[in-house]
Amino acid sequence: MSSRISATFSKLKAEQKMAFMPFITAGDPDLETTAKVIRELADRGVDLIEIGFPYSDPIADGPVIQASYTRSLGKGLQISQLFNAVRGVTQSTPNLPPLVGMVAYAIIFRVGPEVFVQQARDAGFSGLIVPDLPADEAQEMAALVKQQGLDLIQLIAPTTTRQRTQKIVETATGFIYCISIAGTTGMRDQLPIELREQLKWLKTQTDLPLAVGFGVSRPEQVEELRGLADGIIVGSAIVRLMGSITTDQTPVPDALNRIGDFAAGFVKTAHCSK
Repeated sequence: MSSRISATFSKLKAEQKMAFMPFITAGDPDLETTAKVIRELADRGVDLIEIGFPYSDPIADGPVIQASYTRSLGKGLQISQLFNAVRGVTQSTPNLPPLVGMVAYAIIFRVGPEVFVQQARDAGFSGLIVPDLPADEAQEMAALVKQQGLDLIQLIAPTTTRQRTQKIVETATGFIYCISIAGTTGMRDQLPIELREQLKWLKTQTDLPLAVGFGVSRPEQVEELRGLADGIIVGSAIVRLMGSITTDQTPVPDALNRIGDFAAGFVKTAHCSK
């Protein structure tokens, strides 16, 4: 049975389009605004939405996302509140794209893997990314996620060896999250040349779609990846716009419009079949 994530990528591939998936931090500046941002992004035609679960010790997140996590946690955000907020959006918003949770295994372990995955499914998530769960320890989690009809998305970095990559693709479903650069998330002017070769090789190792994140910040960069990647993930630029509500006192409607316009630019480029 095809998952919502797989079906989304399959549809786009048939239309010769790339997927655009923005990343947002849950609870920054608050969960009410998070719900509004999800709806705004859906209205602007994004294909998937990645939602970050704030964590006190981010694995590979740059300063922008770290700051957003700190702001969210500083307000006492609870996992149950996050799930309730997302459930409210999924139950009240038609045609919502698949939601993917980026969550540290430490959080999952604290809640209990079985309980967490079930709660994620009930809230409306279609997949999970667990950055601190090694591939050779992911079998149990992969089974739990599959049992609930979700996808476990695995990350592959430029520093991942080819031998380890082959193990990673064995437990991955949905798509492969390809980290474009060695380092933390953040906006960069250019994507590394080595990324092209890595993507070409990955295409020979798996039929799963390849989505590139970390360092993608401008629609023009999508063109560099056309024909090599199946999707683009953008985080820091959107999280910065969300953060401006707190840091610059930007009115929420203005921030939402800027986020929507930014996302629409990527959607237009990603969906331009060539």
